[in-house]
Amino acid sequence: MERVKAWARRLKRDVHAVWLAARHPATPRTAKLLALAVAAYALSPIDLIPDFIPVLGYLDDLILVPLGILLVTRMVPPAVMAECRARAEAAAQRPRSFGGAAVIVALWLAAAALLLWWLWPSAA
Repeated sequence: MERVKAWARRLKRDVHAVWLAARHPATPRTAKLLALAVAAYALSPIDLIPDFIPVLGYLDDLILVPLGILLVTRMVPPAVMAECRARAEAAAQRPRSFGGAAVIVALWLAAAALLLWWLWPSAA
């Protein structure tokens, strides 16, 4: 079970590294396009096969994302990929701000309340 957890952590780091590689100036153009597509697919809530379909729903995440990452890492120069992995690892070690997340959620809730107040017909 520990091996699976370690693999999942590496996969999460590599998705972030692929996103960083897509924005790196030394990455070839075709690798940038593929890296953007792989990172967008991995981070998107929309899947090729929806997750609620038993077995197949998670199979695309377990096969397509790692294969896409593997392809991108072979297209990106090794020095650039090593730099991006180091930056992704450093970002994962930084503390997360739950206070900042709370502020963002509060702003969204306030905007939704304001929108409902504006759309709701006034009782006159």
